[in-house]
Amino acid sequence: MRIGELARRTGVSERSLRYYEQQGLLEADRTPGGHRDFGEWAVDRVVRIQVLFAAGLNSEAVGRMLPCMRDSDGGPNEVATDTLARDLTTERERIDRAIADLTRTRAILDEVIATARLPEDAEPGR
Repeated sequence: MRIGELARRTGVSERSLRYYEQQGLLEADRTPGGHRDFGEWAVDRVVRIQVLFAAGLNSEAVGRMLPCMRDSDGGPNEVATDTLARDLTTERERIDRAIADLTRTRAILDEVIATARLPEDAEPGR
């Protein structure tokens, strides 16, 4: 499939897909006319890349991790290493800290919202 179709099917811009290719995260064959030609597997790969970026991994970490994942289901394959496992554990710990921070922030917001809401029979300023 051409890059435009891959972009439509994944919701990722063509510019991002080109970036993924430049970073070695995504590969395309070339047609005789020089156009990118992606296999069906590329849809799963792009979705996987997006999930990893959304989790806060940078392109270097994504590049180290992708060869260790199967595109069809995202599960690990035999290429995973102890070094990668340590790196990913560090990333998971960072994500856990971010979740805890966001949970605390949400709780504070909930308190402010509850305090700011007045009972229907109360007058403002009292």
